[in-house]
Amino acid sequence: MTATITYPSHLLSASSHLRTTTTKTALRLHSPSTQGPERSPHYLKAGSSHLSVKLSGFFQKTRLNISCAINMAAGQSGDPEKINFDHLMNKARKIWDRSPQPVKSFPWKRALENFIQLILGLFVMVVKFLCVPLLAVSSLSEMSYCAHQKKLLLVPIPLLIGIIVAGVVKETALELSPLLKDAEVPWHLIVTAIVFTLIKLPGPYYPYWGRIFIPHFANGVLWRTLLFAFSR
Repeated sequence: MTATITYPSHLLSASSHLRTTTTKTALRLHSPSTQGPERSPHYLKAGSSHLSVKLSGFFQKTRLNISCAINMAAGQSGDPEKINFDHLMNKARKIWDRSPQPVKSFPWKRALENFIQLILGLFVMVVKFLCVPLLAVSSLSEMSYCAHQKKLLLVPIPLLIGIIVAGVVKETALELSPLLKDAEVPWHLIVTAIVFTLIKLPGPYYPYWGRIFIPHFANGVLWRTLLFAFSR
C-alpha cells in the first residue's frame, strides 16, 4: 500500500519559483552579451572610439587653456615695462624743465666726448706698456727657433725691412689724414699694430721660410710702431 505525501501549496510554488530563477541566471551567465572577455567586436570598437573622442576633446581644451594663459601673460608683461619707461621719461623731462639755466646751457655733449677720449687714452697707455713684454717674449721665442734652425744670421734682414715699412705706413697715414697728427688717440698706429699682429700670430703655421722671415718682419713693424706710440 503506497502512502501519498501531500506538500503544502506554498512550498510547491516556492520550489518552482526557485527553479525558474536558477534557470534564468544560468542562461544570463552563458549569454554572449554578459560575458566580459567574449564581448562582440562592434561593442569594443564603439567603446574605444568613444574613449578616444573624450581624450582628444580633453587635450584640445587643455591646449586652448594653456595658449590663452600664455597670451594673457605675454600681453600683461609688456604693459608694466612700457608704463614704467614712460613714467621715467616724464620724470626726467620734468626734472630737466625745472633745472636752472646754467645746467641747461652746460656743454654736456662736449663733456661726454672728452670723457670718452680720456678713457681711450688711458686704455691705449695701458696697452702700450703691456705690449712691450709680450712683444719681447714672442720675439725671443722666434729668434730661438731661428737659432735652432741655424738661421739666426738671417733675422736682421726681415727685422730691418719691417722697421722701414712701419715708417712708410706712418707717413702715408699722416699724408692721407693730417688730423691724425694732433689726435688724442693714434688710430693709425692702432690699426697698424692690429694688422701686423694678425700677420705675426700664424707664424708657426707658415711654410719653412715663412716661419723664418714673416714673424721677424712683423716684429720690426711692431717695434717701430711702439716707438712711435711712446714718442707722442
